[in-house]
Amino acid sequence: MPLWHIHHTPDTLTVQDKQNFATDITAFYTRFGLPPFYAVALFHEIAADSCYVGGVSMPSVRITIDHLARQLDDPDLRRQMTERLHDLIAPYTHDRGLHLEFNVTEVPRDTWMIAGMFPPAAGSDIERGWAEANKPLPY
Repeated sequence: MPLWHIHHTPDTLTVQDKQNFATDITAFYTRFGLPPFYAVALFHEIAADSCYVGGVSMPSVRITIDHLARQLDDPDLRRQMTERLHDLIAPYTHDRGLHLEFNVTEVPRDTWMIAGMFPPAAGSDIERGWAEANKPLPY
C-alpha cells in the first residue's frame, strides 16, 4: 500500500483539490497493477502558526509516503520513481508557489497486514483478483 500523509497549511488545498490529488495518487499506483484500495491519502491541515520552514511561517505542503506493497532495490529506479512522484505532486504544490518537501519510506512487505491478512505476492493472480474486486479477498 502506498500511504500518503499530506500536511498542509490552511487555504492551500480545496476539497476538490484533495479529491483530484487522491484520484491522481490512486491512478499512479494502479498503473503498476496495485489494487486501488491500496492507495490511501490522508490530508492533515496544520495551522499557519504551527508550520515553519527555516524559522519562517509560510504556506507549505510536507508529504510523507510509505511504500509497503512494492520496494525498489535499484537506486536509478528509486530516483525515477521519486521524479515521477514529484511530477504528480507539483500541480498541487510548488506549481502554485507553495513550499514543498516530500520523502518516501519503503517499509518491508512482511510487516504489513490488511484485513487481517498478509498481502498476496506482487503481481500474483490473487493480487490481480484484489485489484479487480477493489477489496481484499480471503485466500
